[in-house]
Amino acid sequence: MSFDFFAPCPRGLEAALASELAEIGARHLNGAPFAPGAQVPGGVHFRGGWTAGMAANLHSRIASRVLLKIAHRPYRAEQDIYALALEQRWEQWFSANETLRVDVTAIKSPLRSLEFATLRVKDAICDRLREKSGARPSIDTAEPDVRVFAFLTATDCTLYLDTSGDPLFKRGWRLDKGAAPLRENLAAGILRLTGWTAGTPLYDPMCGSGTFLAEAAQVALNIAPGVERRFGFERLKQYDANAWQTLKVAAVDAKRAARGSRADLQIFGSDISGDMLDKARANFERAGLNVPLKQVDARGMTPPVGTPGILVANPPYGERIEVRGRGPRGEVRETGRESREDEGFKRVHTDAPDSEFFKSFGDALKQRFTGWHAFVLTSDRKLPGQMRLRESTKTPLFNGALECRLFRFDLIAGSVRQRPAASVTNPGDTAEGQR
Repeated sequence: MSFDFFAPCPRGLEAALASELAEIGARHLNGAPFAPGAQVPGGVHFRGGWTAGMAANLHSRIASRVLLKIAHRPYRAEQDIYALALEQRWEQWFSANETLRVDVTAIKSPLRSLEFATLRVKDAICDRLREKSGARPSIDTAEPDVRVFAFLTATDCTLYLDTSGDPLFKRGWRLDKGAAPLRENLAAGILRLTGWTAGTPLYDPMCGSGTFLAEAAQVALNIAPGVERRFGFERLKQYDANAWQTLKVAAVDAKRAARGSRADLQIFGSDISGDMLDKARANFERAGLNVPLKQVDARGMTPPVGTPGILVANPPYGERIEVRGRGPRGEVRETGRESREDEGFKRVHTDAPDSEFFKSFGDALKQRFTGWHAFVLTSDRKLPGQMRLRESTKTPLFNGALECRLFRFDLIAGSVRQRPAASVTNPGDTAEGQR
């Protein structure tokens, strides 16, 4: 039996997710039904049996969830949504003994209250189960056994049953995220956009708690991102337990083989903050990874290996930063057991420009990383100007609700395209404009 699934993902990664799902189908389904579907803003549709849905949960690094489509119909009012939900055979999927959560999202819906729409879906499911079994499920918004999603457009309502449980970016190995972490599935999608492949040197000079590095190491070692966690489909009546055991055992065996591997991953990280590096090492230990880390100011960074590769970074953004420890570049000054905001980068609300740090960071790229391709994620569209580098590409991405750009800089010997410095003869030049 085949089902229609929808895999949401961070906006901007739809094509990357579609490509990844096709790879999962080819590598892990052994001929089981699987058909990639349409890409839409914020996700990808696909069709297949239970094995396809379970494999996507286990192996997708980019998807946020895997949702099973239950019903779809036009609506005009909340009562139409209630009627659609009431008609569905929820008793085939779960019982009144499971706790329930309902979420509703909408684009251009004419309804005045999504909260009321959510209540109507919940009431319909509870009424249906009470009619069929004499009992109704309890509501648990924190840790429910079952999640139902309703998606509303201007004209149509689609009901989904969640097969993931916790969001898929929760891999199960992270101990400490540090300040303003990058979600794992966004990091994995960015790595795919860079074109990085296992064996190519990868370096993150502002690695924080190690998200990019952990994702890359798991790719290189063929460790399934979901091998250490549980999934929502394990609490549903109709899931194929035998097929799941086959998938899970293969993933566990692959991770066991990775633990015994002595492969040189060519994956490296550094950060100005010793505390963040401690957190990264703890995360890596829990994930069964060994990634070399150094405490280095990004302005004093040098290539970790002689062969050019991929540099990827997610520097602090959203507020101006002032770099502490202003000794010789590359020197690290210990500042005690503080958070990243207090130790590595002090966020301030003054008119002091950010450009001092990023100009030095750009200089380090130009002077020491010839032949590398650097990718920097930021919400500041002026960042290339601050770095005195001209990007070769810029890809719009969303880190949660924050719109960002992934800038690519090709550091080719003799042809690094620099942004010209502002001319002091320009009448419009001011201290603020000469960044």
